[in-house]
Amino acid sequence: MDPEASSGPAQAGFRDEVNVIVAEPAWRRLVPHAESVATRAARAAGASGTVVLAADRTVRRLNARHRHRNQPTNVLTYTQPAPEMLLALGVIRREAAAARRRPAHHLAHLVVHGALHLAGHDHHHPGDARRMELAEARILHRLRVPNPWKRA
Repeated sequence: MDPEASSGPAQAGFRDEVNVIVAEPAWRRLVPHAESVATRAARAAGASGTVVLAADRTVRRLNARHRHRNQPTNVLTYTQPAPEMLLALGVIRREAAAARRRPAHHLAHLVVHGALHLAGHDHHHPGDARRMELAEARILHRLRVPNPWKRA
């Protein structure tokens, strides 16, 4: 598998469905109905493929292997061999707490973020980052999730 960071825009051939795998059971304690939150967010962003709700250790291992960063990150995306994103439970829990956001809202945001990466969006340059933030905010608004980029 190639990580989002090095694979470029998503390839044609998305599946017509979203498949959510809860690889780390603690996700269900953090976000009741985590599968439906992830599915709704992915579909709202126009994505399909697999969403894996994983443990930090899994995401850290893949991040080290594919991006040479030996730490977990909130979301990793892969376009090959099929669209897939992995989300790290502990990272998302800590980020949600630090931002005083509901874990379900933060999960929805990061699924949308990952879906946009799979569609070829990136945020390495300020203009690209702003466009991606605006797209995320529009999609999250449709899901009735507060804008994570709005300053209080």
